Parts: sequence; C-alpha cells; structure tokens
Amino acid sequence: MTGLQKTVAFCTLGCKVNQYDSQAMLEKFLEAGYAQVDFDQTADVYVVNTCVVTAVGEQKSRQMLRRALRQNPRAQLVAAGCLAQKDAQKLKGLGVRLVVGNQHRGNVVALLNEAVEHGQQTVAVESISKIPYEPLKISRQEGRSRANIKIQEGCDRFCAYCIIPYVRGTIRSREPEDIGQEARRLAAAGYREMVLTGIHLSSYGRDLKGAALIDAVRAIAAVPGIDRLRLSSLEPVAATPDFVSALSEIPQVCPQFHLSLQSGSDGVLRRMRRRYTAAEYLASARLLQRVFPGCALTTDLLVGFPGETEEEFAQSLAFCREVGFARMHVFPFSRRAGTPADKMPGQLPRELKAERAREAIALSDSLSESYRKGLVGTSQTVLFEQIQDGEARGHSPQFIEVRARGGLPGEIMQVQITGLAGEGLKGTIQ
Repeated sequence: MTGLQKTVAFCTLGCKVNQYDSQAMLEKFLEAGYAQVDFDQTADVYVVNTCVVTAVGEQKSRQMLRRALRQNPRAQLVAAGCLAQKDAQKLKGLGVRLVVGNQHRGNVVALLNEAVEHGQQTVAVESISKIPYEPLKISRQEGRSRANIKIQEGCDRFCAYCIIPYVRGTIRSREPEDIGQEARRLAAAGYREMVLTGIHLSSYGRDLKGAALIDAVRAIAAVPGIDRLRLSSLEPVAATPDFVSALSEIPQVCPQFHLSLQSGSDGVLRRMRRRYTAAEYLASARLLQRVFPGCALTTDLLVGFPGETEEEFAQSLAFCREVGFARMHVFPFSRRAGTPADKMPGQLPRELKAERAREAIALSDSLSESYRKGLVGTSQTVLFEQIQDGEARGHSPQFIEVRARGGLPGEIMQVQITGLAGEGLKGTIQ
C-alpha cells in the first residue's frame, strides 16, 4: 500500500442494511488511520459491499470489483456482504484479497492486514445458520440529518423467490439497550431522524426474551434530540391494531410506512409463499391510513412471477390502485438459483416481464403524482439536508422531497407546499 496515509474507498449495493454495514466497516478503517476517498478515485483498499437480491445486483457487484482493480491494479480488494457469503470461492478468482460475508465485518481491518502480511487470499466466510447478532456500531453516516440504525439481522420466511434467508441467516436481534446507546451517539452527532432497519424488521425481538419491535422504537424515541422516526419496512401482518395504536402514541413516528406487498393477487401470493392475503393486506393498509390520516404508504411490487397470468397481473395493478400507494418499487422477477421459484413451471419470457414492469412503473408514477398533488396547499415540516442549485432540499414527514429557498441544512422548518417539482414538491418557508 502506497502513500503517507492509506486510503480506502467503499461501494455499497443493495439495501439500507448494507448501507449500515458499510458505515460500520468504514469506521473501522478510519480508526486504523485510513482516509476515505470516492470509489472512482485511486485508493489503496477498495471495499465492495455486495448484493444478490436480483441477477442485476449480483452482476453489478462483480462489475464494481473488476472496476476497482482496473482503477488501481495494486490495490487490496475486499468483497463483503451477500454475494461474498454466497460465492466466496468464486470471488477469489476476481483477485479479491479478502472475502468477508455477513459475519466478521467488525474485524475487517485485522483480517485484511493478516491476509496482506501473509501474501494470501483470505475467505472469512462461515455458516450463518446459528450465530449471534454481530455487534456492529456506527457513530455517523453520510449526510448530516438522517441515520439508519440496524436493529435486526436475518430472516426465516423463506419466500419462494427470495435468496436472502440463505445468505443472511436466521433471525438475530439487537438488544434494546444497545439500540438506545447508538441512538444517543447519533443524536449527539446532530442526527435528528432515525430509520430503523433490518432484514426482516417485523421479526425483531422474537429471539429475545420480553422484547418486541415497539420496544426498539420506544428506545430510540426516548433519546433527546431525535425528532423523527421511520420504520424501513413492515410486513402487513405486523401492522396489528395494538402495534399501530402504540406507534400513534409516539410523536416522533413519521406518517410514512413501507408495507411489503409483492403481489395483489391471492394466487400469486400463495405461490410466492407470502403469509397473507390481499384482503388481509388491505385491512392493514386501511388501519394505518385511519390511524395516521394522510400517511404515505409505499411498497414493493414483484411482477412476472412464474405462472403469473394476465388476469393475475391485472388483479395486482387494480389492487395497487385500490390501496392508493404514494410510491411503488417495481421489480421484474429474477430467478435465483437455490430458491423454489427457480424451478417452478411457467417461467415468463424476459420481454413479458419487462413489459409488465414498465406498466407497473407507469402506474406507480401516476399514483405518486396523485398523492403529491394531495399535499399541495398543506403546511409541512421539512427536515432540510442539502443546498442544490440554490434551493434547500429535504423531506416531509411523508418522505417526499421538498425544495424551498431559504431552508437551512440540518434544520426542521415549516413549509407551505405550493406545487410539484420533479418527483417531489416545492414550497415556501413560513
């Protein structure tokens, strides 16, 4: 490694949990005396935190590893995360010095140093079927206003299309006291909004004695200086009357909920091995909309699942219109080797899946515009995050981007919403 001060660059693919894990690893490098540089710059060490949710994510993970070595062939390359967990030995062939999956990330610097010292490629990947929660910690995050707090790891749902339980392992939860301590560190560093993240957030606490998701929410809400709280994702069955009522009593909870759907067709949901019906989902959505009037509901929609008929696809789109989502993340089905869906009959052609994805995205755009139009004329509190093109930009409680002149990054200010702006809103400071 060259230079007076060693440098490290990170590329993070995938979910908010990966963002958290990358920050925790970055802080280990900073503590060891490294300086961070952008991933497109020359660095002594490149860390790629990989993703395998879709074939595209897996392909991009490999591309970024190759790109790093093209930028600096003498650099030390670290592959972490889900692709590292899944294909550790294959990644060695790309010239990776250290492969660390979804465990041992807290020891990333020591493991890398040892590999370099011995001139070897090290694979620090082991079975994650029965391991404790890895005690990663962060004290800051990119940006100066919002931070992710990881409270849970792993999933035991084994939905037919999903590879994540195989690479993230079983459910492991973080102790509420530890969550509260991290929230205090982040609040002291100036973060005013916290996002609770996990691989299957709704399972939080099932492996702990006397702890549930609401306890983690309360642990963070009790920290002075935290003005906003969000849940990164919820399963519909978790949005029970008792849970939603408890959330409504916590003033920091924002009226925006990501309620995982995947399909609005009961037939497809059964084949996906999702554990709810469209009617049960709708009941949870209506409960949230009733208790949090005007709340933004967002979701994931997977189109082109094996055997999905035109009628089932139409049912799914009609259901999305009925719910009235503020935004939808649309994904065409991606075959993942090792999952039940990979071997299901009725695999749809790529062109048909892409066509259905385009149609669903068009619906998402329409629903989003309709929801945002409903906010025009209202007064919203906006947590501003940055100045861009002479305007302050931040987010409303519904997690809609708002642009306004005169806003101050890091401050929560009252804004009169005057119209739409791109995929967000514009307004004037009150």
